[in-house]
Amino acid sequence: MSAILGIDIGGSGIKGAPVDTTTGKLLEDRHRIPTPEGAHPEAVKDVVAELARHFGVDGPIGVTFPGIVQHGRTLSAANVDKAWIGLDADALFTQATGQAVHLINDADAAGLAEARFGAGAGVNGTVLVLTFGTGIGSALIHNGVLVPNTELGHLWLRDKEAEGWASDRARERDDLNWKQWSKRVSTYLQHLELLFSPDLFIIGGGVSKKADKWQEHIKLERSTLVPAKLLNEAGIIGAAMMAQEGGAEPEKKGESAKKPTASRTVPKPDGKGAKKK
Repeated sequence: MSAILGIDIGGSGIKGAPVDTTTGKLLEDRHRIPTPEGAHPEAVKDVVAELARHFGVDGPIGVTFPGIVQHGRTLSAANVDKAWIGLDADALFTQATGQAVHLINDADAAGLAEARFGAGAGVNGTVLVLTFGTGIGSALIHNGVLVPNTELGHLWLRDKEAEGWASDRARERDDLNWKQWSKRVSTYLQHLELLFSPDLFIIGGGVSKKADKWQEHIKLERSTLVPAKLLNEAGIIGAAMMAQEGGAEPEKKGESAKKPTASRTVPKPDGKGAKKK
């Protein structure tokens, strides 16, 4: 058993737990601390350090970030302080915790976890994980290998960004019922089908807990669709996977670049629980 601490930075809370990366199970209850107002790097750093002290796990730590992450640097900051842009966040958190920290985009982390231990377990080929919430997060995985930072919620659709039209926040903002929202999501997913031809869509975010309200209304051409299984644990699990598997030191330190992927090869799909439209 390999116990790796995973930490998930969210808009309202920062939560973590040690993970058995051979099974994807949390080894202790999650511990959550409210996200500091404004989410400035220095304030978030202190919370990450507090979580590391709380669990006292030695070894690498995986941390998710709600934005683009490349070789340990945070390159976007849509819903956090702009001081994150261009920041060497790996180094910031490594210094704060005294452990080697490996950062990963939050949707990518959830995607890795779902593909390995959740709704995508046993599925080979192309898996596209989408999280519907305030925006739309995405993770593109082929034969277990992550293509990082896809940001497919920002695709232009219907003269606007897709997430501004089809996210869960858009559903609430426009007072849509589930059937009306599903029609928008179907248009978005059909567009992604044309671009990526995924074997499987996994739908995560808060809506995954209410799949009975929308799943039957989703219309696809050829892909299979299932709701996510790991829910609020996905980011923590994926972060731990990244810390265990993602890591050499970045090139800027004169060594090989940190790989923003976690390679997994899994068996072919068995079709269980799949819903095809």
